[in-house]
Amino acid sequence: MFNDDEDTTLITVPGWGDSGPGHWQSLWERGYPLSRRVVQDDWLYPERTLWVARLAETVADTPGRIVLAAHSLGCHTVVAWAAGLSLRAAARIRGALLVAPPALPIAEAAVRAAGELPEGAPLPAFAGFETAATIPLPFAATLVASRNDPFCPWAEAEGLARLWRAELEDAGEAGHISTAWGYGSWPAGQRLVQRYIL
Repeated sequence: MFNDDEDTTLITVPGWGDSGPGHWQSLWERGYPLSRRVVQDDWLYPERTLWVARLAETVADTPGRIVLAAHSLGCHTVVAWAAGLSLRAAARIRGALLVAPPALPIAEAAVRAAGELPEGAPLPAFAGFETAATIPLPFAATLVASRNDPFCPWAEAEGLARLWRAELEDAGEAGHISTAWGYGSWPAGQRLVQRYIL
């Protein structure tokens, strides 16, 4: 199995549209010496199979123990990936911070309001992300949700936390907990993720 003195790598799992340089995920990567980002080939037109495969590749290429910090659609990517883990593979994951997962299917109005699509670009199909995975996670997890997230009503976030057996953290009226909502380094989130890293 794995030793407690093994290095722990923070893997960030961005959501739809990626996370820009001022996003808390990007800032955490720069501040933590052992960090990696899951990089998708297509950030605007996600397909669950491809996104899960890229997460699996990133984990496979990372030695030692791992902490995941996912945002938005990245949360659903993590849960879909976790559904196929063996107990031994799951033992490498010290914990996961799942921040602002959207309700599925993703509402067209929320997508257009987010402003991520170039003008005239077709709406993403979010292939494979039509419904949320309904498995209990095989590792510790904290789901951070907002009371006024345009992508996810609070009651839906409560339901996801129950399905995934994740601890639910109430972020108050924090929107989508992203750069657009005024979140930079997000110290409160850092404290949550550090519980798994330390």
